[in-house]
Amino acid sequence: MKGDPKTISAAHPEPFNWGALFRVAIVGAASLKGRELKDVLSERNFPTRDIRLLDDDESLGQIEAVGDEPTFIQSVLPEHMEGVDFTFFASDDKFTRGTWAMARNAASDIIDLSYGLEDEAGVILRAPWVEREIGVVPRLDLAGAPVRIAHPAATVLALLLLRLSKSAPIARSIVTVFEPVSERGKRGMDELHEQTVNLLSFQQLPKTVFDSQVAFNLIDRYGVQSGSSLETVEKRIARDFEQIVHGKVSVPSLMLIQAPIFHGHAFSLYIELERATAMANFTAALAGDHVEIWSGGEDSPSNVNAAGQEQIQVLVRQDTQRKAGFWIWAASDNLRISAVAAVESAESLIPGRPRGTVQ
Repeated sequence: MKGDPKTISAAHPEPFNWGALFRVAIVGAASLKGRELKDVLSERNFPTRDIRLLDDDESLGQIEAVGDEPTFIQSVLPEHMEGVDFTFFASDDKFTRGTWAMARNAASDIIDLSYGLEDEAGVILRAPWVEREIGVVPRLDLAGAPVRIAHPAATVLALLLLRLSKSAPIARSIVTVFEPVSERGKRGMDELHEQTVNLLSFQQLPKTVFDSQVAFNLIDRYGVQSGSSLETVEKRIARDFEQIVHGKVSVPSLMLIQAPIFHGHAFSLYIELERATAMANFTAALAGDHVEIWSGGEDSPSNVNAAGQEQIQVLVRQDTQRKAGFWIWAASDNLRISAVAAVESAESLIPGRPRGTVQ
């Protein structure tokens, strides 16, 4: 992560009231991430005086509710960035790269959930849950360095492995991550829906987003005509994980699989410790904020059960062949985890804002 870490006290993880009000813009307001952001800002009582909903030409004029008020989505123009304190980028990465300079020129604090600023110099990677777990955050430039939110799968894996390393040193970790189509946005959601309908009616499959059959299927790569690749996402998860853990644990061996699911990541994680430990000690190490331990009753963690939840749902069982080996089945809401991280990052930037007083 860019910037030297420093030790801090744990930031307040719950919604709370502030004494100042801020102007906020959401670029990509009609996207799945944009709508989730809007909900989290409201739930956490983020101190807004104005929320501007901005998006590309396809979304102009759509009506979205902000609190109890209907608001029209507007285009991303310099005049719509004037006086904005915080700009969240929740669009696709290409649109972010084409518009983020307007927010920078308006002296707005920038929080990117789109991965569009991944390769930009001076951008700080943030994962507030992980930062609190290890007690370090990057040095934040009060002049307003842009912030990029870590991939939600990297955040989940980092939190789990950091806690498990407290029970005993980890000898090896291997994870299969099952990717939902919502990580490709609304277009990915629509394509999975259309593929499912067309398969059941024996019609040709649309393949604009994935260039491959996703419905009723598991794949380790997209077709050659797809605009993105699972390999790129897999490398992003590993790279983000390595940066946010600050060397406290090693990057797990990782494979990313595209699953025919709409929302939520699922994880099959194998952990082998350097010494045998009791199941109770292993499970106890996982417990804490943001993790819900399941007992293995009639229900279990799943992307369906995790939808809309901030908790990482976890089920643990011991390996039948190795006393120091454990399997974890986990699920989490990718959109919710990204949105909460973005809003928490904005909250931590409030003390550095030169504006924000009620006028």
